Amino acid sequence: MSEGYTVAIVGATGAVGQKIIEKLVERSFPFRNLKLLASKNSAGKQVEVNGFLYTIEEATPEAFQGVDVAFFSAGGSISKELAKEASSRGAIVIDNTSAFRMDKDVPLVVPEVNKHALHEQKGIIANPNCSTIQMVCALEPIKQHYGLTKVIVSTYQAVSGAGVAAINELTAQSTNMKEKNPNPHILPVKSSEKHYPIAGNVIPQIDIFGEDGFTFEEHKMMNETKKIMSMPELSIAATCVRVPVVTGHSESVYLEVDRENVSVDELKELLSNSAGITVQDKPEQQQYPMPYFVEDKDEVFVGRIRKDPSNSKGFHMWIVSDNLLKGAALNSIQIAEALIEEGILKEV
Repeated sequence: MSEGYTVAIVGATGAVGQKIIEKLVERSFPFRNLKLLASKNSAGKQVEVNGFLYTIEEATPEAFQGVDVAFFSAGGSISKELAKEASSRGAIVIDNTSAFRMDKDVPLVVPEVNKHALHEQKGIIANPNCSTIQMVCALEPIKQHYGLTKVIVSTYQAVSGAGVAAINELTAQSTNMKEKNPNPHILPVKSSEKHYPIAGNVIPQIDIFGEDGFTFEEHKMMNETKKIMSMPELSIAATCVRVPVVTGHSESVYLEVDRENVSVDELKELLSNSAGITVQDKPEQQQYPMPYFVEDKDEVFVGRIRKDPSNSKGFHMWIVSDNLLKGAALNSIQIAEALIEEGILKEV
């Protein structure tokens, strides 16, 4: 039998699924067989991958027979329905949804931060929220060298984080929002909930609100950061905002270290030498991370690093990354690569 793994991709026709396929090929992931799984409506369609035609199959429990690793990116309800079915048939599931992230028996992994947690997996591994991933990549080296006591983050999240339909919506509205919708304030939708236009707008809500006034997206960032970094007592708060950008999440992060006399230059040098991080920080030359330039880039970009004027242990920084790559597809594949490196995923 040829070397390599049988890989399944659930949600293969979606934005993240397509990126997973692209990155598997680009990074020469050792698969000998590829199973592209989607809804019944997409079954039968053909997709070309690296010169070969693959037929999309319906995602059913039986489809995972013989699969070594399964990437899930078809929504939380599908993951809840099929992830355990896949793992019970011998596959290691890497799930991109929020279905298992806070499950105490499921490791939540960013390889640069907590690769060791992979040894705790019991068949399912959760990929964190896209906005969480890029932030913890920048925070972890700082925590390791200088300690970390507080984080306040405001995100500026691209519409691709909400899927292909949201991208199409922004495109259509940008073309001629007023002509397509005479009411410039609220778009008509079938549900009773308001659905505001995103073109020319900034919406300070992603997901629904909890009783404490924070949205579920904000709770994801706060809770996931604590779990990934093994810091249950970390003081952290988040505000998550949707902006009219197709790809690339941006974040304004305030953090407090646990040591005195840490300089901006020390943080820049530390992050410049950290895995997966690119520092772009020459504001006098207008060099800083922007979503316009990070699309299709693997790295997490950090800039505008500066000391807080009123707290000697406080720092501000600006973090940008392609949310479909490091925030989703790439991190998932890096998890699979780490499973191989750690000897957890073995060839058959």
